[in-house]
Parts: sequence; structure tokens; C-alpha cells
Amino acid sequence: MRYSGWKVLLEGLRGNRGWKPVWRDPAPKAHYDAVIIGGGGHGLSTAYYLAKNHGLTNIAVLEKGYIGGGNVGRNTTIVRADYMLPGNAEFYSHSLKLWEGLEAELNYNVMLSQRGIIRLFHSDGQRDAFVRRGNAMINQGDDAVLLDREGLREQLPYLDYDQARFPVHGGLLHPRGGTARHDAVAWGYARAADRRGVDLIQNCEVTGIDVEGGRVRGVQTTRGVIRADKVAIITAGRSGQVAAMAGMRLPIESHILQAFVTEGLKPVIDHVISFGMGHFYISQSDKGGLVFGGDLDFHSSYAQRGNLPMAEHVMEAAMTLMPMIGRARVLRSWGGIMDMTPDGSPVIDRTHIDGLFVDCGWNYGGFKAVPASGWCMAHLMATGESHEVARRFRLNRFATGHLIDEEGSGSQHNLH
Repeated sequence: MRYSGWKVLLEGLRGNRGWKPVWRDPAPKAHYDAVIIGGGGHGLSTAYYLAKNHGLTNIAVLEKGYIGGGNVGRNTTIVRADYMLPGNAEFYSHSLKLWEGLEAELNYNVMLSQRGIIRLFHSDGQRDAFVRRGNAMINQGDDAVLLDREGLREQLPYLDYDQARFPVHGGLLHPRGGTARHDAVAWGYARAADRRGVDLIQNCEVTGIDVEGGRVRGVQTTRGVIRADKVAIITAGRSGQVAAMAGMRLPIESHILQAFVTEGLKPVIDHVISFGMGHFYISQSDKGGLVFGGDLDFHSSYAQRGNLPMAEHVMEAAMTLMPMIGRARVLRSWGGIMDMTPDGSPVIDRTHIDGLFVDCGWNYGGFKAVPASGWCMAHLMATGESHEVARRFRLNRFATGHLIDEEGSGSQHNLH
């Protein structure tokens, strides 16, 4: 399938009857070398890199619904590498480098827009903390620019700089950060994996994981039994439920994170803006809608919808930061299921069951991690060893106490 402006125009005149499926819709085979549970961004990228980097093609990706219908299509599309702590810093730096070559890699337009991310600061102490973060980013090989109040005003003239509670003193600019089209990322990886022989099995819910003698043997699904030498759990907010099928209890809690989008507007916001004191972030999509979100709903749930108090909090933060947004209509909102670890960092590791792997706990960082997560998970599954940029994402850190970040992201922080 070749795409062009002429093809789009022609199919529009013909009722779009000439488009062909972008990937196959195969029936599941009886046995695979590896089965990946979860057809989101992380699962699809893992399958692609297993095939491309390690030459494994007898792979199936099992998706309960349809490709792109989970969290990969329910996020605010932000891509960045502005982490500071060892463990996270090198991983997200690697991910951003993969993002920058992803369109050429997949031969697919994922609409990566490196428009820059600006984190605001509101006190001398926050400025000093951002100076430290920016230096850490530069030492990691990424980019950071400290903006004072006037330098920030040149970039973002529409903010309320003199709000009584959190006056804006400046910001930290990460020029290579930005956004990408979430659906396109899923479709690009799906097409590329399919072309390398990976079976994408949609509408195939996993109902059980077969374990015999301490080794995984396959999975039970709504489309029959599928045997496999290796099984990977890559199911985001459902990771705890799926792991329980193998008798495991993961150190995660599932929460809802809401996002909102306004009606389409003329270009007004050139960057991604992070207002940490209000836990609010905003950017403008290619279709003109302002896309923004806030903090977790702070109660455990598997429902893909949020509550009104958090929606009110997000709107308050939006009005506090940029009063002009009050004139825009909110068209829709949605909730993504977030799998939160006690230290706010992910898990990419093998389990105590031979042949069973887990990729979970992405907290707020799931979308931006898609390329590196798949790269590192594929490396782990193929070689049995953690990739060098993901060595700290081991499960046993919660038993030994070697945590990456004492964030305490769960709903009951005192229990972590």
C-alpha cells in the first residue's frame, strides 16, 4: 500500500473502496516461539524489534480488542527525555533517539513534532532544582535551556505571570521534546511487525497462563489454547490482573489519568507546557484542539473514565495558568488506566517463572517510552539479559530497597 495526496483524493471520490488492509488478520497458530499479551505501543514495538533486531518471526501479539484501542490511543502524546535520576535518564534518552529516527525506521509518518517542552518554575528553590535537572540532561547527552522570566515571556506571552499563589519566574526548555500522533505510532509498528512475519491476533482475550514445572507453556484464550516457549505480559493497567493468571502479584496499583481536548482553534500554543505546581500540562494538536491533563484520580480503578473532582481541578489549573483558555469549549475527555509502581519507575524483567517476562509500571511515562521499551524488552526476551539502559528496571528492587525514585505514586503512600 503506497500513500500519496493523489491517492487520498482519488479514494475520497470513490467512496474509499480501494484501500487495502495494512496488516494481515491471521488465525492463531497452535504454537509460537513467543507470545506477547497486549497489542498496544509497547507490545507492538517489542514484537517489531524481536523480528528486526533478533531475527525471531514466529511471534504472535494477542490483543483483547483492536490494535490501538487501549492506552496507546488514550494519552496526551508527549515525547521527552528530561529525566534526571540514573536509571530513568539513560533509558528515556535512548528512547528519544529512537523516536527521532522512527519515521524512517518504520516508513510511516508518526507525526513527530519536536516543538519543545517548557517546565515552569515559581521560586528560587525550584529554579535551582531545574538548573540541576538541566545540567543532568546535558551530561546525559540531551538538551536543556534555562529561561528567565523575560526569556520565557518571549516564548509564552499568554501566561498569567503574576498569579498570586504561583507567580511564574521562568522555565526549563527541552528543545527536542514534543509530541507524536499516538494512533500513528501503533499503526506504524503494527504494519512494520506484520511485514516481518509477526501475527497480530485481534479480539483474542487471554483468560489463563499455563505454567508447568516452573516454566510457562502457553496461554488460554477466547480463540483457543496457544502454546509458546516464551510469554510476555505487556498490558499496561491490566498487568496486575494478567500476572495473577500465573499466580503472581505485581507491585503495582492501577489508577485513572484523565485527559481533555477542546474544540479546534487557530495556532496559539507552540510548545508543550508543564505547570508543575498545578500538575497541569498542555499542548495543541495538529487538528487545533488544546490537549491537556492533570494528576491521577487517586483511587484504584479499571474503568476508563474519570471523576468530576479531578476534572474540576484540571480546569482550575488551566484557568490559573492561562485565563484565555476559559473561552474554549471542551469537546471530550477520556481516562487511561495507569499502572503505578511505588517508586514511579517501570519494570522490564523476567519473572521467577521460566520463560515468563513482564513489562509494566509505566506510571506517567508510557507513551514516550514506547520505542525504548520495545527495544529493551526484545533484547531481554531474545538474550535473557537486561539491556544496559534498562538494567535498573528489575523487579527485585522492591524487595532489596534499591528504588529509583521515592515517589510513592499509589493511592495510600503510607503503605509503600
